[in-house]
Amino acid sequence: MIPASFDYVRADSAEAALAALAEHGDEAKLLAGGHSLVPLLKLRLAVPAVLVDIGRLEDLSYIRDAGDHLAVGALTRHRDLERSAVLAEHLPLLAHTAHLVGDPQVRNRGTIGGSLAHGDPASDLPAVALATRATMVITGPDGERTVAADDFFAGFLETAVQPDELLTEIRFPKATGAAWSYQKFVRRAQDWAIVGVAVQGGATPGVALVNMASTPVRAAAVEAALASGADAATAAEAAPDGAEPQPDLQASVAYREHLARVLTRRALTASALG
Repeated sequence: MIPASFDYVRADSAEAALAALAEHGDEAKLLAGGHSLVPLLKLRLAVPAVLVDIGRLEDLSYIRDAGDHLAVGALTRHRDLERSAVLAEHLPLLAHTAHLVGDPQVRNRGTIGGSLAHGDPASDLPAVALATRATMVITGPDGERTVAADDFFAGFLETAVQPDELLTEIRFPKATGAAWSYQKFVRRAQDWAIVGVAVQGGATPGVALVNMASTPVRAAAVEAALASGADAATAAEAAPDGAEPQPDLQASVAYREHLARVLTRRALTASALG
């Protein structure tokens, strides 16, 4: 299909983007890499009156060592994540998972902020944000505010970012030397995951699931089992607990629950957790 007509605004700064959002309100949509928004436009599932292009804001593209955490600009491309020496040393789970997003064309255009702000439960990077207990920095007319990953994903394709706000930075706690694993099951390479699991070791291990609810979801029951001393196989049995997987043409609820157990066991075994 052909998208509905819209006006186009190219923002040359974060401040200009926020001003455009303030001016146009709910009728405006932000455009970064476009791999989430453009398909919705073509299907007319999104019909904004104004597109605000922020894809050229280089000041929001960075990966910085900030002491006890890593600061990642929201417009950092997936390709930059997978090639980052800083992430390879301090958070290899993020670098590895970014390498598995789509294909090279997607990774060279798509941004981490776009992926997180879109909030697709089948996307890879939101699960990493949950497993690593990342913090989102959101900028709006009243300044900056921070939101924990657990509070960021509000509903299907809904996040804590309000219509007049912009996700500007993601802060990941360092996990230098900690075990990690990311496992996902797809029908074909480059497909969305039917189910996936991200595991991040450390003082408090984190486990998060892909495509097991209407939002990206933490596997809290698995984390609790690990904290109580359960082995990988036992902890993995709790993977579907609290999740609400939806059936579709790819998988039934029962099959998704089975995959969640299998993939969580693999991830915990690979990372030597449990």
